Amino acid sequence: MRTFAPVQGELTYLLALHLALTALPMAAAALWAAARGERRLPILLASGLAGGGIAATLAFWAYYGNRTIGESFSYLVVFGSAGAIIWCLVVEKIDRRLLRDLAVPFGLWALGSAFLVYFGFLHGGVDQPLGTAATRFVGPLPSDNDIPKFFSEWFYLHGHQSGVPEFPGEWLSSDRPPLQTGYVMSQRPFGWDTTSLHYQVLGVVLQQLWIVGAWALLLAARLSRTTRALTMVTVLVSGLVLLNGFFVWPKLLPAAMLLAAAAIVLTPLWDDLRGRLWAGALFAALCAIAMLGHGSSIFGILPLLTIGALRGMPSWRWLGVAALVGVVLMTPWSAYQKWGDPPGNRLLKWTLAGVMEVDDRGVGESIVDTYSEGGLKAAIHWKGQNLVTMAGGGPAYESLENAFDEGSGRAIVLAVRNVIFFNLIPSLGLLLLGPVAMALAWRGRRRDSADWSFALACFAAFLIGAAAWGLLVIGNVNDRTSIHIGSYLVPILGICGCVAGLRAAWPRFATLYLIVAAVLSLALYVPALEPPSGTSYSGLSALLAAIALAGFVALVARVDSRA
Repeated sequence: MRTFAPVQGELTYLLALHLALTALPMAAAALWAAARGERRLPILLASGLAGGGIAATLAFWAYYGNRTIGESFSYLVVFGSAGAIIWCLVVEKIDRRLLRDLAVPFGLWALGSAFLVYFGFLHGGVDQPLGTAATRFVGPLPSDNDIPKFFSEWFYLHGHQSGVPEFPGEWLSSDRPPLQTGYVMSQRPFGWDTTSLHYQVLGVVLQQLWIVGAWALLLAARLSRTTRALTMVTVLVSGLVLLNGFFVWPKLLPAAMLLAAAAIVLTPLWDDLRGRLWAGALFAALCAIAMLGHGSSIFGILPLLTIGALRGMPSWRWLGVAALVGVVLMTPWSAYQKWGDPPGNRLLKWTLAGVMEVDDRGVGESIVDTYSEGGLKAAIHWKGQNLVTMAGGGPAYESLENAFDEGSGRAIVLAVRNVIFFNLIPSLGLLLLGPVAMALAWRGRRRDSADWSFALACFAAFLIGAAAWGLLVIGNVNDRTSIHIGSYLVPILGICGCVAGLRAAWPRFATLYLIVAAVLSLALYVPALEPPSGTSYSGLSALLAAIALAGFVALVARVDSRA
């Protein structure tokens, strides 16, 4: 077992390495957009996220060609991005104020990543990072956090050679989209290990990109500085981010892309951007990259498309450009699913038809068979169960009741964490006061504020996303609307709406209330209920996590960036 100080030094080095490698193509894309005359920070951040995602996707296909092509592409991305950044700074002479504004979300992302890495390893476990992540907050969770690493190792070494092995559980390489795998392969030439610690730290860095996407959204919404700060901190210390950011299955990563897409659609920017063809390309790229991160992103894309149409349809040319970009980005992966390692439809059959076993039926046939066998009465019951799951009824309520009856602190903490992990409405916890406050203050004078308007937009997207999710997911005994089945954009928008709504209705009370709620949420996840054997709490990890969190709070509270 490694001693504390060397462990923290290693984690710090890995954080710096993977933050830099991930940031380079993002910064290059953002500065390139700035050099072309764009000055709106949300658009620059969205461009950066899209640029990084496209680079990772291309890295996957480069390594699929062979290792030599892939490694050459990895070095090209790093040194090419560095060269592009230098060119933008020296030749184009980007405005210093804009550079300072861009540095803020990148700094928040770095601090948020550092906080979660040190907080996650608060009780040690760096020698078995993936196993530690699977039990740190709830669990044991399945091995989904290992899937991108497993396939990245095969493609890194073997390229497009036939005979791609199955991941344990009969999961094919075509069953899980390649975005996180591409990020992993693109950074392997710059340092790797056999313990998976590199992969774990990189995974946290990728999941924490939600910070960049959320900053773009909150700036575009023109929220007050206090509301923006409270929202960012509340999301950072929520159970959603703490658990899913450290257990690095690719769920928060696509949500980062969709948050940037939401900045285009849910905010005042839409009035201008729906008339810009390049904005259609950017929006489609973000949505396609999200789909290449996880197929459940469709449940976040649907509310964005619905609200965009309701707020004002773009032109047919705009839609045509968006469709073309989406097709270009998605077609290679769809072709791989069909011909490279077919059929690649297991998750769809599981989610939409409740078919867990592997068989030869297609998605459509499986859906028809399941609903035909169940009949109308069963279908209605299944959708009702989806609503019950989202609302926290049934097993969730029973688990809480049993835990409180038992009276064990450990049982209560675990039960509350499980409810937050599985059930959409209860996961908002104390934040549910937000819509209540808005209802009580409906006749007040604050309804024209940016905070109020943004809260309504978030709630609309939340409700549309939840409705589509509840109707499309099968809802039988094999599969219901647990949070991890859907897009994490939906619960994040729920949190954002609750915070903004509470601030709009009762601003002074809301500030203190949200600080208390954030402290309680953080305290809930400090205990390590199933720590790895031979480990103990690290005071140095706690100190570093506290410093990173304090830095995040200080930066987000002091800055007054422009949209």
